Order: sequence, then C-alpha cells, then structure tokens
Amino acid sequence: MKPLKAIRFTKMLLLWMIFSLLPGCQPFNLRLDILDLESPNQVNGIVFFIDKEGQPTYAVFHKDSMVIDTSKMAFTFKHAAPMQKGFQIDSIIEENHRESWEMPWGEQRIVENNYNSALVKLSETQSPYRKLNIYFRAYDDGVAYRFEFPKQEGIDTLIITDEHSQFKLTEDPTVWWIPGDWDIYEHLYTESEFSKINAISKRNHPDLGQTYIPENAVNTPVTMRLQSGVHLAFHEAALLDYAGMTLKVDTTNLSLESELVGSDRLGYKVKRALPFQTPWRSIQIADKATDLIASRLIENLNEPNKIGNVSWFKPKKYMGIWWEMHLGISTWDMEATQDMSTHTQAAKAGVKHGATTANAKKYIDFASKNNITGLLVEGWNTGWNHWIGFEDREGVFDFVTPYADYDLYEVVRYGKEKGVELIMHHETSAAPRTYAQQLDTAFALMKQLDIHAVKTGYVGKIIPKGEYHHGQWMVNHYQKVLETAAANQIAINAHEPIKGTGLRRTYPNEIAREGLRGQEFNAWASDGGNPPEHLPIVAFTRMLAGPIDFTPGVFDIGLPQKPDNQINTTLAQQLALYVVIYSPIQMACDLPENYEHQPAFQFIREVGVDWEQTKILNGEVGDFVTIAREERGTGNWFLGSITDENEREIEIAFDFLEVDKNYEVTVYKDAPNAHFSKNPKAITIEKIKVDYKSKLKFHLAPGGGLAISLITSN
Repeated sequence: MKPLKAIRFTKMLLLWMIFSLLPGCQPFNLRLDILDLESPNQVNGIVFFIDKEGQPTYAVFHKDSMVIDTSKMAFTFKHAAPMQKGFQIDSIIEENHRESWEMPWGEQRIVENNYNSALVKLSETQSPYRKLNIYFRAYDDGVAYRFEFPKQEGIDTLIITDEHSQFKLTEDPTVWWIPGDWDIYEHLYTESEFSKINAISKRNHPDLGQTYIPENAVNTPVTMRLQSGVHLAFHEAALLDYAGMTLKVDTTNLSLESELVGSDRLGYKVKRALPFQTPWRSIQIADKATDLIASRLIENLNEPNKIGNVSWFKPKKYMGIWWEMHLGISTWDMEATQDMSTHTQAAKAGVKHGATTANAKKYIDFASKNNITGLLVEGWNTGWNHWIGFEDREGVFDFVTPYADYDLYEVVRYGKEKGVELIMHHETSAAPRTYAQQLDTAFALMKQLDIHAVKTGYVGKIIPKGEYHHGQWMVNHYQKVLETAAANQIAINAHEPIKGTGLRRTYPNEIAREGLRGQEFNAWASDGGNPPEHLPIVAFTRMLAGPIDFTPGVFDIGLPQKPDNQINTTLAQQLALYVVIYSPIQMACDLPENYEHQPAFQFIREVGVDWEQTKILNGEVGDFVTIAREERGTGNWFLGSITDENEREIEIAFDFLEVDKNYEVTVYKDAPNAHFSKNPKAITIEKIKVDYKSKLKFHLAPGGGLAISLITSN
C-alpha cells in the first residue's frame, strides 16, 4: 500500500487519534493498515481502519470537514456467529478509474465516471477465520462502499438477519424524509431536525392501506443539509438479489444504521450463496443543493449496459385512459363497480367502463394531432372486478384477454396508422406469482403486436402473506420481470416498485417508475392532495434515485368532479414539471377535451423528453428549483422552474445557450394574480428575445411555475 498522503488538519487529527487507539502502535509510528482514499480532485475522502476491538470502522471527509464521524460495520446471521469484531486487514489494493459512457436515453448523453477506489481484504484473527472484502469508491460528488463475501472454506450460503452499516452524523442537520415503509414510498415528505424524526407517527395514513413501518426508520434517498450548507443524500446503488435498505434513526446519538426489509414468511432479511456482493451504500455530497440533482453517482456505481442496443424504445410523451378513472368519470372494471378513488367496490351510478375501443381511438386521434406518440390504456383486461380489498387475488388478472368492449388488435392497428404506439398495462394486484406464471405469454403477445413498453403495477399487500414490496423476494421478482422484458425488447415503467438504484445503466429498458406520492393523490387523497412544497422536495430526494412517472399536465386544476380536491399548483407549474421532474416518458395526463383550444398546450406539444445535457440553474430543497435541458438531436432548450407555497422572484442567466444560435423563445408564466388555490389557471404567454448574454427576472406565484421553450431558428 502507498504511504499516507498529505492531508488536511481535521483528517490528520482523526488519524492521530486512530493511531493512538490501535493496539501496539505509537502515534508517530505510521502504519500501513489504514486506508486514506481521496476523490480525484481531493474533494471527498474516506478513512478506513480496524479499531482496537477489531471492528471495521470508517469516516468520511468533505474538503476541510468531517461529514460522517467514525462509524462501524457489522453483520449478524442465522446459524452463524456475527461478523463484527476480531478482524485484521490482509491487504489494500487501490486503483484510479477514468472513463465516460453514453446514456442511450437520459438527462444527458455523456456521463463522466471518474473515481479512486480501494479493495480492502479482511479476515478474522480467530476461528472460523472468515473473510470479508469491502470495496470503497471516492468521487468528487460523493462516496460509496459495498461488502463482498468471497468464496471460502466451510461456508456455501449465508442467511443475513441484519446488516449494521452505520452512518454517524457530526451534527443535528435539517432532513427531508419519508418513513421507512416496507411496502410503499407514497408518503408526503417531512422537513425536521434529525433529532426530531418520528417515522412511527406515519403508520396509519388512511390512504395508504398497505403501509408497514416497523420502527423509527426512513426510506432512501434521504437528503440532509448541514449548518455549513453542505448537503448529504443517503441511498443505495445496484440493488440486486438483496433486501432493500431503510435507515434506522438514532435521534439521541445522531446516527443512521442500515435496516434491511425482512420477510416474515421466511424469517430473515437476505439469503445468498457465496460468493456475492451487497448493493453499494452511497452518500452524495454537495456544497449546494443543486449539485445533488446534477450528480450521476448512483448510475456510475452500476455496471455498464448488459442488454445491448435499446433503439427499439423511443422516449415519448403519452396520453392515457387513466385520469378519467381517478376523477370518477369511468372505471377500470367493465361492470363499472370499481371506484379506486374511495377504494371501494361501488362506483357512482352512470359511470361507464373507460377502456373501450371507441374511447381509445378518441385518445389516439387527439395524440396524433399533437405530437404525442404513446397511449396507455388501463382497465383493458379481465379481472378488475375482483382486485382491491380482496384477499384471494391470486389468479384474478389475465394479461392477454381483453374485455368484450375493447378490441386490442384494432386499437393497436389504429394507433400504428396514426403514429401512436400502445403502452401495455399489467396490474398484478400485488400477486406476483400469478404475474410470473403468465409473464412469457403476456410478453409474447406484446411482441406479436410490436408493443415495446408496459406499465406494471403492484397495488395492495403482497401475496404470499409475510412478503413486502421492498424485500429480497420482491426485489428478485422485479428483476426477473425486467430481464424477461429485455429479452422481448420491452421497456418497464414500474408502479408500486422497489426503489430505483441506478440499474437503468445496466438494464436501460428500466425506463421509469413511480415510487413516490404521485399526481393521482391530488384527485382522491383525503388530506387534500400534495401540498405545493411536495415537488420542490421530490426534485432533491426521490428524483436522485432515477426517472419518475409522475404524470404531469393537469389543465382542469379545480377538479370539478372532485369538490373536496384540487391540484395545488398553477397551470404554469404543470407545464414546468415536464422539465423539472425527469422521465423519458412523460404523460399528458388530463382529458383530451381539457386541452382543446388551450394555448398553453403548445408547450406540451413541443417539449422534449430526451436530453443532450442538463443545467441545474438554482434551487433549495423544499423551496424552489430551476432546470434547463437541451433536447437531443435538435439543439432546442426547455426550461422549467417551480416554487412552493411562497411566491418568489428568480433571476435566470441564459449563458447555457450557444453563442452563434438564434432561438424562438416562448415564455409560459404565472399571471400577476395567479395563485395555486385562488386562481391556478391564470397564465401569461409571451414571445421574448434572449441570447447567451441575457439575464432576466421572473415572478413565480405561490405554488407557481415558469416554462420556457427555446426553439432553434437557424
């Protein structure tokens, strides 16, 4: 191992303390069995050592400050002694890595993947002399580590009951968090001091029937702001054949510890044959909030593309027979008995089935005229009369048999004629074994029809009982669906999913997922829907995990069909979401008739969905954010800015524009009297002139937004 590098005073002080604690070591006797790994530009660093009891221990530094205090690592097992103490370092192998890779679709085309890494090989000093490897990476935008259980004598399988990866904070930061739910991520975010996190209080939300929150823990990504203004976001990457990780909160000692999602049915967290690697435990580190969004750390921690060319998937805007069900205008069930908005089996009198051939053609006609190339149809297949509220959901859904009033082949044919591709819908009702049994048949039908994308859904409590959406058993199910889909040239947009962990790099048919409290909560949640601060938080938390199918674009914001609900944004913000909340598939979710004769709809017609590059112009977590993106292949730019319940003035510098290009610029902004609850539809549309030297100020109304299209004209 190389000698210790020149390091800053804070780190030197820590190392002095470490040396003093190591057995048989004097402070000035610099040992080689300690890792001091720094990122390429020495922005972030990891110090790793074995403490005096032989326990693996690490700390994390950002510039001149320690951001993660000395933290421990350990595992406990079923039928085996814990891996906790009594370790020694056998070797440390350090490497430098520099590369760039191309996203087949994404927020940017070229991604830089530069880091310094280390492999630390450990072994127990006493019987049974087990081995454990730890991989570390230091990037300029964060750090990460993962464990490896190598092949070794006397052990062929490990059953993990707990992973104890600790993250000890150096202060009591401000945190934006949702509870460590084992089934859903559909919670509103809470902003609080770390010491005041109380996830248990979120257990009994009336709109979240499948919630299971066993202890005071938070889901990831979880974002924090230190007093210095440095931001930390904790997450995981490359989650494969392992349980999802929540983070248990110790409010007294200001620390987090990994708490894996378990299986009550099987009685453990993870079972794996050796050798295997865990997911990466990642910490994004940024001097300002906007740098979190710009980071590609999570994707970079994943392996390169394993499925080859995915040109058969085209990023797109789409419409859907979907929102009308949430408004209570139609139902998923042909017998019109299902009311999702109230989670009951009795819809209002006169409500009709939504997924009919005639209705699908109406949507196709509108989409075709308006540069929208996809159509999602929900409620097309048999089984919707017996899914919500029933325990015996096995075998309910048939993923190849349409209802009698829906001619699947005719809808596909008509869509192709009009340039609109069908997006298939597979709702499993959280009965994954039923879906797995029909998977090959369902995907064969899609292949026959030349359909290349499907929205999957897992509403409800997982069957079999005792399994959870985020446990190892379901992680493997989601992965099987993804890999089977790839073999059939099908892209997956998963709802009620396991969290995104950057696997879209390895499997780029993983195009989007829900995994948050989405637009539909505005139509039926008993608490009045998502508050204005929700999406300015999501941009700095959930969006760090990957693309989001949020379904923006509501124009009839007052929701006349739902007198107790409304969208808590202005119309201008609904437009801005097409840029701010990233996805390679973006829904125009409202009814076609609500878009007719609306000048603001021009932005949805024009806005891109696949990007050459992205610029995060400004923002603070939970307050506001402004993002500009350049469309691939056209040179057109689109800008979106959103705010919380507070109105604000923002200044935008257009220095991201090319020097020698002219642009036709259209601004969609809140009218002077706009307000998310009092006057949400008030919008001003105007043409302006800007170039790369321009700096302009704009007013955002409470709950408001700003959308700008900059279309190249030469």
